[in-house]
Amino acid sequence: MRGLRTVVLVLVGVIILGLAGAWLVRDKLATAAMSRIYMQAMGADPYAGLADGLHVGLCGSGSPMPDPTRAGPCTVVLAGKKLFVVDSGAGSTKNLSLMNLPPARVDGVFITHFHSDHIDGLGELMLQRWASGANTSPLPIYGPTGVDQVVAGFQSAYTLDSGYRIAHHGPKVIPPSGFGGAPHPFVVGADRPNVTLIDEPDLKVIAFPVHHNPVDPAVGYLFIYKGRRAVISGDTTASPRLEAAAKGADLLVHEGLAPNLVALQRKAALANHRGNLAAIFNDILTYHTTPEQAAGIAQRAGVKSLLFTHIIPPLPMRALEAPFLGKSREIFKGEIRVGHDGDLVSLPAGTTEIRYSNRLQTFR
Repeated sequence: MRGLRTVVLVLVGVIILGLAGAWLVRDKLATAAMSRIYMQAMGADPYAGLADGLHVGLCGSGSPMPDPTRAGPCTVVLAGKKLFVVDSGAGSTKNLSLMNLPPARVDGVFITHFHSDHIDGLGELMLQRWASGANTSPLPIYGPTGVDQVVAGFQSAYTLDSGYRIAHHGPKVIPPSGFGGAPHPFVVGADRPNVTLIDEPDLKVIAFPVHHNPVDPAVGYLFIYKGRRAVISGDTTASPRLEAAAKGADLLVHEGLAPNLVALQRKAALANHRGNLAAIFNDILTYHTTPEQAAGIAQRAGVKSLLFTHIIPPLPMRALEAPFLGKSREIFKGEIRVGHDGDLVSLPAGTTEIRYSNRLQTFR
């Protein structure tokens, strides 16, 4: 018995000494770890390890409602080596960097509509793409009629800042010609055909109208790369045009609002005499899609995987995901997930595979 106790005491002592030693060198260990992270984040090929194909990620899965775990609406699409962003909500540009999808490499932005939460990070994205990448041409920004006004507003707001940066770093580091964005407006409507914005042998990007009244115009986007298809809904009620665009898609990234949970917000607002908030919680029900409705769209369209974004209301704990989804899993027979910032769905070319990962977790 004494021998066993001695062995135990020796082991405890060794563990304590080991922990103490680690504690004493923790600064060196942390610095070494940070060095490795920076080397990886600034590597020549940030897409190393990703198969050729269509990769769709959530650089922001939130809504205008405050949520410390979710940035504003933003979906990132990597088609081969071309990087695109759909909408640019607050905090989403930082998430792109944390996902090791550098803003400097963004080839174009697609805006679904002009609600503030979908554009309030656009100035930051334009700036980071320009300054961190020494880009010599403005960022192409596609959007329905009105996008030129939005881009011009951000450029005006950032004009003084751009002058400071050029003066500080010099034109070789910060080329003046790369400042800002280049708007590419297009016309959509319920009585008009879909609009093809990019048409290349391996890549097509198509815009289609959705229902977000009184917000008009509002669109969703279909990305096709080497046969793999992903649809991004934008903000919308259940939309026949979206359902048609999603036919046979590998992935549908769709907004979702859970009326049962929003009802709890409205009840609290009324109980605390916040009539304006109660009215807003009531009004938002009319221009968003419930998870069950989105599940029905996905099922009828033959979609393989459904990923929810623009989550309303915030879900501060994972246990709320089941109440958010409601009966969605009974309606849609494919894979269904509640999205989180950093989620990445990979659709390798030449296969039918669908792989889920989270890039924020990988690079933390």
